[in-house]
Amino acid sequence: MDTKQWNAEIYINERGNDTHVRAVLTTQDDTTIVGTGHARRNPADRSVPEIGDELAVGRAFLDLGHRLVELAGADIAQAARQG
Repeated sequence: MDTKQWNAEIYINERGNDTHVRAVLTTQDDTTIVGTGHARRNPADRSVPEIGDELAVGRAFLDLGHRLVELAGADIAQAARQG
């Protein structure tokens, strides 16, 4: 059994009521996939920055997951053409 390690870096940028996140995943073979997420606080709500971070990071990971599935689909199609 092989153990592999992929690394994820999360970049959180807060401006006013907006939180923008970039999630960067690097695989063992140095493939890099980037997902993004955004959260916006309603100005009428109390400011709790952690909530915006959680939402934006969660959305970035969802985006990253979709991109990984698309990449796997493209790899499957390419393998089928070659094989």
